[in-house]
Amino acid sequence: MIDDSIKNNDDKKTKPKNEDLKHAKDILINSIAETMDFYGVAPSVGGLYGTMCFEKDPMTLDEMKDILQMSKPSMSTGVRTLQENNMVKKLWKKGSGKTKYVAEKDFFKSFIRFYCKGWEREAKINLQAIYEAQKILEKILKDDTCDDQTKEDAIIYLNQIEESKLYYHWLESLVDSFQSGDIFNYYPRKEKNT
Repeated sequence: MIDDSIKNNDDKKTKPKNEDLKHAKDILINSIAETMDFYGVAPSVGGLYGTMCFEKDPMTLDEMKDILQMSKPSMSTGVRTLQENNMVKKLWKKGSGKTKYVAEKDFFKSFIRFYCKGWEREAKINLQAIYEAQKILEKILKDDTCDDQTKEDAIIYLNQIEESKLYYHWLESLVDSFQSGDIFNYYPRKEKNT
């Protein structure tokens, strides 16, 4: 038979460790939640992502709702936002009645997907606008009915356009380097200390 005093001491030893473990996890989740505005995500959605990062198994919306004490519609909206940012994936399991979700835990992948999506959009929209505006400005320069001041302004705008084209083409090549992994030749990923 186990001595009760020994059993009580064992309980005291494990309880603080579990509390410390939970405290460390909470610190990490809170920091993720606090910095998620950088990705355009509300802190509550960041808390959801942080929670999912530290879960071992994929989660259903109901499980997330229970852990975070959020409404199911809020949870669903949050998960959708994270999916749009490629930070959460939906898992399909044949024969399972409930959809489960898992967080992308590779922060390199999350960073690349999120920023490349935004950078691609920025370059595409602005280059399209540049080419449209360039046609109009070149037409102004060829138009004999335009006054000198308008033509001078058109030349200034065309020069600005050429400068901005350099930036947007550079941005496209930056995206390519991230998506191909070439960026890691210049800024290598550090391996975990073993």
